[in-house]
Amino acid sequence: MILGRTMLAFGTVSALALFGVLAMSTSGAAAAADKPSVIIETSLGNITVQLEPEKAPLTVENFLKYVDKGFYNGTVFHRVIPTFMIQGGGMTEDMKEKPTDKPVKNESLAFNKNGMSNVRGTIAMARTGDPNSATSQFFINLFDRNKNLDTYDNAGYTAFGTVTEGMDVVDKIAKVETASRGPHDDVPVKTVLIKSIKKKGK
Repeated sequence: MILGRTMLAFGTVSALALFGVLAMSTSGAAAAADKPSVIIETSLGNITVQLEPEKAPLTVENFLKYVDKGFYNGTVFHRVIPTFMIQGGGMTEDMKEKPTDKPVKNESLAFNKNGMSNVRGTIAMARTGDPNSATSQFFINLFDRNKNLDTYDNAGYTAFGTVTEGMDVVDKIAKVETASRGPHDDVPVKTVLIKSIKKKGK
């Protein structure tokens, strides 16, 4: 066996290995830069969320359409369950539901093996019993055990981003006092307002 042509000097191998690491690092940074982030400005502080268009492209596109037209401005976190999640993005302060666009296709792990898991700090779409009924409302998961939502009832809930800043604000919202209000349970006694949701850097 002739090894001469396949063997590289150690210095060359080290240089190539270092180049590979740098290339991968650069590629990873570029991939992160391609992921849009939004800032949820609430009456209790700001929450920054990095979205995952590669894992839930239809859901991210749908969410950003609502963001771009200012739909979320003036809505509230209307459902808060401290052992589960905080939900908002569809109700006004007087608990009136805003009209929405047509639903988006479910991209949960039950249907999309490239999808995201509903662990602590992820944002996901709320829906009715119809797996493909999500419109504007979203929730932020408070616990890793919420990953049972990935395939819940053989349909699951689509997670599409992760809180990167402001998880302390999420936890603060989770601790507010709640009560029933009309037909709605777990409604914050003192309004938790979503002042705006905007793309980061805009």
